Amino acid sequence: MPTFNESIQLTLNGEPYAIAPGLTAADLVDQLGLSGRRIAVEINEQIVPKSQLATTPLADSDQVEVVHAIGGG
Repeated sequence: MPTFNESIQLTLNGEPYAIAPGLTAADLVDQLGLSGRRIAVEINEQIVPKSQLATTPLADSDQVEVVHAIGGG
């Protein structure tokens, strides 16, 4: 985990979370051990398509929600 001076602060699923600067949403998903799982990522109340996770940078104070997609009907 980065130290406070070299990290950016997010809110991840309602909790404070620190990451290294320059990470993308895909990097965060990987860091959380969720790569390859059926999940949805929302940043600042906007759903990020899976195809754009690798090109979506994270910034200080972003509000990030990562939820497991559940199928059924």
